[in-house]
Amino acid sequence: MDTQKLIDAVIDRVFVEIEASGRHVHLTKAQSHALFGHGLTPKRPLSQPGQFLANERLTVRGPKGEFQNVAVLGPERSKGQVEISLTDGKTLGLQPPVRPSGSVQDSPGILLIGPAGQVQLPCGVICAQRHIHMTPEKAAVLGLQDKQIVKLQTYTDRPAIFCDVTVRVSPEYATYVHLDYDEANACGLKKGDLGRILP
Repeated sequence: MDTQKLIDAVIDRVFVEIEASGRHVHLTKAQSHALFGHGLTPKRPLSQPGQFLANERLTVRGPKGEFQNVAVLGPERSKGQVEISLTDGKTLGLQPPVRPSGSVQDSPGILLIGPAGQVQLPCGVICAQRHIHMTPEKAAVLGLQDKQIVKLQTYTDRPAIFCDVTVRVSPEYATYVHLDYDEANACGLKKGDLGRILP
C-alpha cells in the first residue's frame, strides 16, 4: 500500500465528513401535486443514496415572516416536514422543537406556497437534531450502534465539540455528519471538513 492509500485508509477509519444542511422541505406526493401541479423532479443527487435536490422551490410563511425559494428534497415522503434552524424560526415567528427527522407530533405548522397552490401544514416544522448517517460497516469499525448518542470533535476553522449527536445506522446510508447552518457557522465549517467521534 502506498503512502497516500495508507493515509486515506486511516482517515476513513477515524474521521467522518461533515455537511451543513440548510433549510428545506419534504413533501408527500399529494402535497407536491397541490403545490406544483406534478411530482418532484430531480435536479441533482445528494450525499445520501436515492435522495435528491428537486428542481421545484417554494415559499414557507410563518406568523412573522417568510422565506422564498426554499429547497425541496425528494423523493416524496409519507409526511410533510420543514427543517429550519433556530435562527430561521425567529424570522418566521416560530419555535421549532429540536427533533429527529420524521418526529413532527406537536410541532408548529406553516403555510407552503407553490406556483400551483398552497398547503397549510398543521404541524411539521422542526429543527433537525444533529446526527450522523452511518453505514453498518463504519458503525462496526467505530463500535457504535443505531440511536447511540455521541460527542463530535470538529476539525474546522473554529474547532468545536458538539454533544448529543445521534448516530443513525442503515445500509441505505452513506456516512456523513449533518449539522444545521447555525451549528455549521458556529464552527466555521467548510466543504470537506472532518470530525471525529470522541470516546
